Amino acid sequence: MNLLGIESSSLVASVALLTDDILTAEYTVNFKKTHSQTLLPMLDEIVTMTGISLEDIDAIAVSAGPGSFTGLRIGSATGKGLGLALKKPLISVPTIDAMAYQFYGSASTICPIMDARRNQVYTGIYDNRKGFSVIKESCAMDIRELIDELNSMGQSVIFSGDGIPACKESIEEFMKVPFEFAPAHLNRQRAGAVASYGARLFSQGKTVTAAEHAPDYLRKPQAEREREEALKGE
Repeated sequence: MNLLGIESSSLVASVALLTDDILTAEYTVNFKKTHSQTLLPMLDEIVTMTGISLEDIDAIAVSAGPGSFTGLRIGSATGKGLGLALKKPLISVPTIDAMAYQFYGSASTICPIMDARRNQVYTGIYDNRKGFSVIKESCAMDIRELIDELNSMGQSVIFSGDGIPACKESIEEFMKVPFEFAPAHLNRQRAGAVASYGARLFSQGKTVTAAEHAPDYLRKPQAEREREEALKGE
């Protein structure tokens, strides 16, 4: 099975090719360029380097959110366009789940956090000790509430994600259970993880058509929320 992974939910742009249980190729860039400039050239490079035709891809795993509204739309549009052109199914992979899946088998509780501004994070809580178990599904919440919930669980925690710089001070001040921050090669989104977790979902029959796929933003864009608040005050 050949499975293409696409990750664009944050500043990271990443494309990967999974062949059966082997990560054949991965191209990841964490730099200030728009994903519309990077994803397709990265995909073209992977295809050229591996010699695998896009026609041989069985499915396309797309990081479906939460995350950057613009980034998710670009990744979704890329996946949908390829899916429609190639007549291949899509796999909508929860971004937070894929981040946590990188720590498969870890004895610690896994807690990815993505910066959602105003002391809010996109997060989830995972137990990887025996396989992969979702304790708390992807959600947006206040960082202090998340810390209180983790403390109440009484387990050591590994944090990852781009929410760490914004929340590091609060984590270091209020966490009561042992914790650590993931090292550089594990602390951001990667298409390899999207493809790997996508293969797991594919084996469970969790695919959609290209037309059916849509990002999961978890909450409305800030501009829309501010507009609604302004209308309430009129």
